[in-house]
Amino acid sequence: MTPRIIVSYDDTDNDRDALALGRLLAFSGAELSLAYVRHSQGGALEQKEAEELLERGAEAVGAPDMPRHVIVNPGTSVGLSELAERESADVIVFGSEYRTAAGIVKPGISAHKLLLGGPAAIAVAPAGFRDRPSAGVSTIGVLDEGDDAARATADSLAAALGATVVDFKGAPVDLLVVGSRPESPQGKVTLSASSDYAVEAATYPVLVVPRGVTIRFEAAAPEPQTPQDEPEAPPVSA
Repeated sequence: MTPRIIVSYDDTDNDRDALALGRLLAFSGAELSLAYVRHSQGGALEQKEAEELLERGAEAVGAPDMPRHVIVNPGTSVGLSELAERESADVIVFGSEYRTAAGIVKPGISAHKLLLGGPAAIAVAPAGFRDRPSAGVSTIGVLDEGDDAARATADSLAAALGATVVDFKGAPVDLLVVGSRPESPQGKVTLSASSDYAVEAATYPVLVVPRGVTIRFEAAAPEPQTPQDEPEAPPVSA
């Protein structure tokens, strides 16, 4: 089944980083959608503003028909968790915390909460990732915590993106796949102390996989071309 990816998006620079990472992962054939969590019932104006910011995000990556979700919940992490379960999403993508230095990964409060038992894989983009339009993935590091599912996810993503998988030993990679700790409940995300350190020290996108859950990516099929066509990147799935 095609993986489903939800990008947490509020039209800030850091969430544009998340959108850039989501778009990169969508090149693996995944379905991409955007979500914004409102923290109060508000009124029609607040709802309209939320819908408009998600519309801008979809248009920014050339996918105006991308699915978009406006959720009302006092807690961003709770709202996204419930949405992920309802939509059977495989990954929730975040940008780094506000004011994070460019090139650094720093999960914000909502991402941190979902790294402590969330129901879907969590991806975090480095600050400034939006400014790397040609960013690609040639090397995927894997820190599997003894979980075959994490390694299988890395292998699947590498096959879809034309990348190579290496055991992560601290050297820079293009993307890091991290498994959940051995005592984590099946299907839940929980980082060990060593994996948490690896995430906090990263200068590249990270993807933390729930215990025992393999995310199977497939390369997006290119659109047919005529001899006159210029080569194009695969479209973002919507």
